[in-house]
Amino acid sequence: MKTEAQPSTSSLANTSWTGTVISDTVPESQTWEDKGPLTWSATSGTSVAQVSAARVAEAQARTSQPKQISVLEAAAASVLKQKSMYEKVQMTEKKESEVLLARPFWSSKAEYILAQVGFSMKPSCLWRFAHLWLNSGGCSFAIIYIFMLFLVGVPLVFLEMAAGQSMRQGGMGVWKIIAPWIGGVGYSSFMVCFILGLYFNVVNSWIIFYMSQSFQFPVPWEKCPLTMNSSGFDPECEQTTPSIYFWYRQTLKASDRIEDGGSPVYSLVLPFFVCWCLVGAFMINGLKSTGKVICVLVLLSYFIIIGFFIRSLLLEGAKFGLQRLVVAKISDVYNVSVWSVAGGQVLFNTGIGLGSVASLASYMPQSNNCLSDAFLVSVINLLTLLIVTSFNFSVLGFWATVITHRCCERNAEILLKLINLGKLPPDTKPPLDLLDNPTSIYNTWFNGLPQHIKSMVLREVTECNIETQFLKASEGPKFVFLSFVEAMSYLPLSVFWSFIFFLMLLTMGLSSAIGIVQGIVTPLQDNFSFFRKHTKLLIVGLFLLMFACGLFFTQPSGSHFIKLLSNHWIVFPIIVIAIFETMAVSWAYGARRFLADLTILLGHPISPVYGWLWSCVCPVVLLILFVTVMVHLCMKPITYMSWDSSTSKEVLRPYPPWALLLMITLFATVILPIPAYFVYRLIHRIPFRPKSRDRPMTASTSLPLSHQLTPSKEVQKEEILQGDETKYPSTCHVTS
Repeated sequence: MKTEAQPSTSSLANTSWTGTVISDTVPESQTWEDKGPLTWSATSGTSVAQVSAARVAEAQARTSQPKQISVLEAAAASVLKQKSMYEKVQMTEKKESEVLLARPFWSSKAEYILAQVGFSMKPSCLWRFAHLWLNSGGCSFAIIYIFMLFLVGVPLVFLEMAAGQSMRQGGMGVWKIIAPWIGGVGYSSFMVCFILGLYFNVVNSWIIFYMSQSFQFPVPWEKCPLTMNSSGFDPECEQTTPSIYFWYRQTLKASDRIEDGGSPVYSLVLPFFVCWCLVGAFMINGLKSTGKVICVLVLLSYFIIIGFFIRSLLLEGAKFGLQRLVVAKISDVYNVSVWSVAGGQVLFNTGIGLGSVASLASYMPQSNNCLSDAFLVSVINLLTLLIVTSFNFSVLGFWATVITHRCCERNAEILLKLINLGKLPPDTKPPLDLLDNPTSIYNTWFNGLPQHIKSMVLREVTECNIETQFLKASEGPKFVFLSFVEAMSYLPLSVFWSFIFFLMLLTMGLSSAIGIVQGIVTPLQDNFSFFRKHTKLLIVGLFLLMFACGLFFTQPSGSHFIKLLSNHWIVFPIIVIAIFETMAVSWAYGARRFLADLTILLGHPISPVYGWLWSCVCPVVLLILFVTVMVHLCMKPITYMSWDSSTSKEVLRPYPPWALLLMITLFATVILPIPAYFVYRLIHRIPFRPKSRDRPMTASTSLPLSHQLTPSKEVQKEEILQGDETKYPSTCHVTS
């Protein structure tokens, strides 16, 4: 007797399954016995019947008490079991596909590149780079910076981009996958990024405050304010310049010392809140809307930069500023402090060690060419710095020229008054016509005087020197809010140019703030499913928290703390984080293995030079940089410029000992997760290197669904289906 049972589902008609044999001991009953892999088909024939008879005879000889079931019942059970197993697999794949779809992608590669560029181009980088160029060797500093950028900066940017893109994780989770024992570096970068975000928007609030004041004519930093009864100008302002008075007394309301605290400055609280509202509104609707906003912000800022560059070349004194731009001090090439400053500036400008680069890259497909992206972002960063520095020097040349002209005119008036009063001899009479070129005419006359007449003149008036004035450009934020703003007030249509200038700074500041906050939001969503489901709640809660904590930096002494953190503290944790990132890839995971994985993902080979840079060059250079900065900090006391209200002048003061203790405490706090996570892994005996040594290591949500299952999962799936077919074959021929 020959019985054939087939499932009604056509897709299962020709299914291969693990073979079984049937023992016919009782009429109309069969016994199923596993006999190893054997493929059965739905075709009947003599050869099949003979093989079946042989199998039945062998089974009867070996089986004494076989279990008996109906063939039709077995076939029906097979169909139901297979259907349930297929439904289970489909449900699993559905859940995995939902996980994949939960992580969005950038709408285009242009948005991603602009996001990376916008994050790296912080407003503080612009004025800091220009000031370092001016006071750290000129072109020598620029050459050292470019060398360090391509030696250390580009490889580290490529490393973070590749890690985030291949693992599809933010800055916190990516290092847990690459190197389990060094996973704490992600928590450290998260904390540094959070601290940076607290005070970064305070700088944006300064920009908004200046922008709101630039609608007045004349702008308030151009002239001193009147007294309460309008009887004259403010006496405190008359002892200094209007721009310095507006910066310290009306914007910051700065305290004389860092020890003098106080309540938040109310004129800055509202701009600070507006900054966080803008960033929150840009990010609350997800990555696609964020990408569109970043495109507008970055492109608008570059449009204004190009406009300023063209306008600055037409200013009087621009030639003098550009001449100072190309001056190089060869001796500074051998200065270790210049190399350390350039290296620290490279790390800060590229955004390495904050986790934002990896977080932004995690929303790109794995096959994206992150090597070319790293070069492109770094080159755009460098070109932007060069263009902005060029128009900064041109504007500063104009600023120094105007002030020197006014100095010469003022000296001429003072000398004429003293001659009329009889306090100076007639030989000290300056030229009367100074309208065409006051500086050139006055200096030509002054240099032609006899030495004793020169001494008499200098006892009564100050020397007017354009080079000396050019080098008086302020350091830090004052470079923009004092020197540059004062230069803007000398331009025709000063209100328009001041507003456009602060609009450029605001767009750059907001795009950088978005990148910083993305470096905080992405790790939280990667590690907590609640935040993935409630993104808007996360954004609102995070911004309220950072706004409340950031109010500390809006108090009268807040600017002194910002200088302490940005100029002296942040470079140390960034260097340490970068060192451990290179260790994670080159020593724990393996540089060759990492490059081999990237070769598979990108589809083209990558030069082994990058493995050598990650393994040898970058850790050594970063370690030397850390030691150099530490020695420089210990040998020279750190100082800050404050306002002395009693004399209405700027005073250089040293930071108190507790400020240094605060730096050490913050540094130890943000670095603590690295050894703590190491000890945790040591206690749980987790291997130093990842276990998966024979295949590329990627996050489970990083692959398309067709490639999502690893070989072990595919085998497991196949074994499940075959195991059920072994018990209940979908198609069989039973020969009795």
